[in-house]
Amino acid sequence: MNARKKQFLYKLIPPRSTFAQDMTEVERKVMQEHATYWKGVTDKGIAIVFGLVLDPKGPWGVGIVEVADEADARALGTNDPAVKAGLTFEVYPMPDAVVRK
Repeated sequence: MNARKKQFLYKLIPPRSTFAQDMTEVERKVMQEHATYWKGVTDKGIAIVFGLVLDPKGPWGVGIVEVADEADARALGTNDPAVKAGLTFEVYPMPDAVVRK
């Protein structure tokens, strides 16, 4: 059994390209819960980095995580308060990732 952790890119997809600029108060509260959730994932050593990506086509969220398998990476997304509130996410494996030690 391979106990080596694998890296995955987690992409949080907002409901609209202007989401970062025009969130409602309810959406803002959910995104605060989302940030708290990912801070906890980072503090546990699971996320290497997370944050907002300022894509010219519209901002989106990213997290690079280190977990046993894709199911674990997907579970992080399923449990994200933003996803529970209706945002969507994608997970991509990074099989040849080089991680700073």
